[in-house]
Amino acid sequence: MAGGGFTTNGGGAVDFEAKITPIVIISCIMAATGGLMFGYDVGVSGGVTSMPPFLKKFFPAVYRRTVLEQGLDSNYCKYDNQGLQLFTSSLYLAGLTATFFASYTTRQLGRRLTMLMAGFFFIAGVAFNAAAQNLAMLIVGRLLLGCGVGFANQAVPVFLSEIAPPRIRGALNILFQLNVTIGILFANLVNYGTNKIKGGWGWRLSLGLAGIPALLLTVGAILVVDTPNSLIERGRLDDGKAVLRKIRGTDNIEAEFLELCEASRIAKQVKHPFRNLLKRKNRPQIVISIALQIFQQFTGINAIMFYAPVLFNTLGFKNDASLYSAVITGAVNVLSTVVSIYSVDKIGRRMLLLEAGVQMFLSQVVIAIILGFKVKDHSDDLSKGFAIFVVVMVCTFVSSFAWSWGPLGWLIPSETFPLETRSAGQSVTVCVNLLFTFVIAQAFLSMLCHFKFGIFLFFSGWVLIMSCFVFLLVPETKGVPIEEMTNRVWKQHWFWKRFIDDDDYVKDDKIAAANNGFNPASQL
Repeated sequence: MAGGGFTTNGGGAVDFEAKITPIVIISCIMAATGGLMFGYDVGVSGGVTSMPPFLKKFFPAVYRRTVLEQGLDSNYCKYDNQGLQLFTSSLYLAGLTATFFASYTTRQLGRRLTMLMAGFFFIAGVAFNAAAQNLAMLIVGRLLLGCGVGFANQAVPVFLSEIAPPRIRGALNILFQLNVTIGILFANLVNYGTNKIKGGWGWRLSLGLAGIPALLLTVGAILVVDTPNSLIERGRLDDGKAVLRKIRGTDNIEAEFLELCEASRIAKQVKHPFRNLLKRKNRPQIVISIALQIFQQFTGINAIMFYAPVLFNTLGFKNDASLYSAVITGAVNVLSTVVSIYSVDKIGRRMLLLEAGVQMFLSQVVIAIILGFKVKDHSDDLSKGFAIFVVVMVCTFVSSFAWSWGPLGWLIPSETFPLETRSAGQSVTVCVNLLFTFVIAQAFLSMLCHFKFGIFLFFSGWVLIMSCFVFLLVPETKGVPIEEMTNRVWKQHWFWKRFIDDDDYVKDDKIAAANNGFNPASQL
């Protein structure tokens, strides 16, 4: 890095001076606890829905099929119940709605305050769930948790991308996904322990312990600073400059500050950010962001993580064994995400996505073949050896997802939108993700009942399609400053460059100058 504060490459792009400061690391760790809450919610639902006392109280029809084995048509249909699926999926439906409000608060009130709101929603949802006396109370709690998910998933990835130095932005952003995986593992361990509690109230403890990550997120949001991008966007230039100096660990921030001011000037001209997303120049970012969210869900990962204990129960594992197997997959999930943190800024985004595509495809095909021969409608011939092999294949699938589509599905959209459409773009990203998460959560147990082992072939086909999409249309964004994406990524891509017209940017500048003649240098 040049001593003058930035270096230029052959294309005239700028790399800004930035140290890895303690305040950046601490802020990112605190903010990423939003992922911890999200992960716990994902993991806990599958565990409690496999607990007989929980099923007996809220879903007696499922209880009769799974525990009493009354009216059981097929091993694959034990848990096929729309109410049970609604318990899991209602969270994502609420998050889908909340993300539109979160887009406004993220832009107008800041990333930090939006994360604080998420914490309050989480705490309220936990209280309702832990004290639930009927299904309605249980669903209300899940809806409140969903609002928290919408606000957290809107603000946290943007916060992490904006506060991190470019050269480690990928690693710090993946802290969100790492916390998601830790949350899932924590939930699996809690479920394994509470399932052994006599008296039938273990499920309440499982749902109530979600209060721990909820409190961590709330306290974290109180303690962290807002991002320079957000402060400058809201007109607090002095505060933005002070925070930028603090997080970069150097006084040599003028060039980066001017670029943030310029990005803010352009952003202020956008009166309708969602409408602006539809402009031709924003086509690459919006298409890739939407596609990544759809593909992320159609890997089948959330079907496995939501319902891991239920899935293993279906395959013939006993209750304790199914929960134990879910703990194993959760641990693999965490360790593999750590691999992603180490490799994403070295190997790059594209290579991780493509390698994982091969690994996910092969593991799902192998699982489908084993289940096709060994697990029938009314009998299962899944010996201990084959059962262990299925768990190994599930872990192989989970590991490849955890270092690729899991974190990168959030990272790439959060780092590619320009400031003027970043909140709106992230809102669409979260919205699409939660919409298809809802679809998969609501449909998976019914799909398992009807597709049987073919469910894994269904998802493997999608993995093949998404790998082709990445190979052809997803560019590498490793190490590129977040406000330099247009010049250094989109204008250089063989396909997307046709959508980037310099005249659009010149026109925006002329409009801005005519409107208010904003000059960032005059604000220093």
